Amino acid sequence: MITQESIDALKAQLDVVDVVGSYIELKKAGANFKAPCPFHDEKTASFVVSPAKQIYHCFGCGAGGDSIKFTMEYEKLNYPEAIEKLADTYNFTLTYTDKKNNKPRSQVMDKLNEYYQNLLTSRQDASSYLHERGIYESSVEKFGIGYAPDSQSSMNYITSQMFTLKEAVDMGVVGYDNGRYFSRFIERITFPIHSPNGALVGFGGRTISGHQAKYVNSPETPFFNKSRLLYAYHHAKQALHKTKEIIITEGYLDVIMLHQAGFNNAVATLGTALTPEHLPLLRKGEPRVVMAYDGDKAGRAAALKASKLLSAGGFSGGVVIFGGGLDPADMVKDGRVDELASMFRSPKPFIEFVLDEILSLYDLKDPKAKEACMQEAIAYLKTLSPILQEEYKTYLASRLSISPSFVRIAKQTNISQTNTPVMQTSSHRDMWELSLIKTLLEKPHMLTQVLDVLDPSLLQFHQNEFSLLISNQTEHPSIMAISVDESIKVIQNEDELQKELNTFLSKHYNRELKKINIRQDISYEQKGFEIRRLRKLISKLK
Repeated sequence: MITQESIDALKAQLDVVDVVGSYIELKKAGANFKAPCPFHDEKTASFVVSPAKQIYHCFGCGAGGDSIKFTMEYEKLNYPEAIEKLADTYNFTLTYTDKKNNKPRSQVMDKLNEYYQNLLTSRQDASSYLHERGIYESSVEKFGIGYAPDSQSSMNYITSQMFTLKEAVDMGVVGYDNGRYFSRFIERITFPIHSPNGALVGFGGRTISGHQAKYVNSPETPFFNKSRLLYAYHHAKQALHKTKEIIITEGYLDVIMLHQAGFNNAVATLGTALTPEHLPLLRKGEPRVVMAYDGDKAGRAAALKASKLLSAGGFSGGVVIFGGGLDPADMVKDGRVDELASMFRSPKPFIEFVLDEILSLYDLKDPKAKEACMQEAIAYLKTLSPILQEEYKTYLASRLSISPSFVRIAKQTNISQTNTPVMQTSSHRDMWELSLIKTLLEKPHMLTQVLDVLDPSLLQFHQNEFSLLISNQTEHPSIMAISVDESIKVIQNEDELQKELNTFLSKHYNRELKKINIRQDISYEQKGFEIRRLRKLISKLK
């Protein structure tokens, strides 16, 4: 079993926004973050993540909990499996009550990386290639660039370091097929790939021996998912948070050369186009995104796809396309750093880039083609917010040389833009009762003061939630919903609480007094006693 002390230490390192945000895209909404719920189908965002409370809650389906609970539900894992998954992700070493299990995650990848780095200096062809591309020795060291030899040499090194080939397979550095083991990286310059927190999770490799596949990456493992990772993000994250900008390129060498030139906020996708799974990582720090892509057909297609994704996601920024067969690495090598800086300062905005790329695909002299072009552009505009749709109708009309009245975008329905979802746990929301419950959640020392004068039966609408609170069932969905709802205010201090209680009780007893006056099922003497009792209580409150 995993020790409780170890679990508590792991929890202390976890941030629920970071954990949830690594799976789904979160958008800032006041003090919280929100998204469409990943646990049920919905069109509006009713899933809220609270950094202050370190919990998430869905106002639609009631799902809620902490970082571990989310990992369990999303990955379909049991409790120990979720803890081990998070420990691996955040490079945390767990301890177990059974001492035999107290071993850290396999270090085979780290050892192999050291081996690759040491081999680089003895490979003249690899060193010459890097030198010719303009890469400094300091960059070789910073980015941990190495060289992978023939397959058998790599496997011999792995076993000589007392690792098994089975764990090397699990970590993605060795493959197994038809009864034989083989190295994943053979005669290639290696680029270690890290998670956002700096843990080594995979490799990229570039051939220098004429292999048909110029670049290869590690296979998918529990630690390596190329659709969620960005090369050199762990190096760039400090700079991107400082500059509020991130530059995304297509290749490892582009990133390395840009860092050499002072663009320390540069990263690259890992041989894949930008995907929706990248967006949670890009959302961190809310930076301006600059896509720096090659001007060939593949580069422009990738830039178009990324621009559609980013503009629909509400990102600011734009696209820089490199012409003449050049790329960022070439421009740095040629000393054109000032020109690069100017290009990055003035990228083509995503929406304009998308519309212009769509227009370039059609012969606008042909009326039929122009009409088809307009319909494709309108379909794209529908992915944007209503304000942006309205703004870019005019731009599209101008580029098509038609009247803006021809650009008709149907009204969208069932769109909720509110930052605070509506609780669905009660047919009526009494804000005072909810405020009382939230106050006691955040300031439990006030509970005695409340229980001295009030019990759940006195509440009209939220008796159940109050009962859950006083029985310490704070992980119940109804309680979590109250905890993360920003529309519910907290009573600030004990004096204010006392005034609020007096007002509430006065109203309550006056309601009871009216009920007694019209009751027909009790005797005159009993009615008189109840009336005197209630008037005495009201008088005391006054």
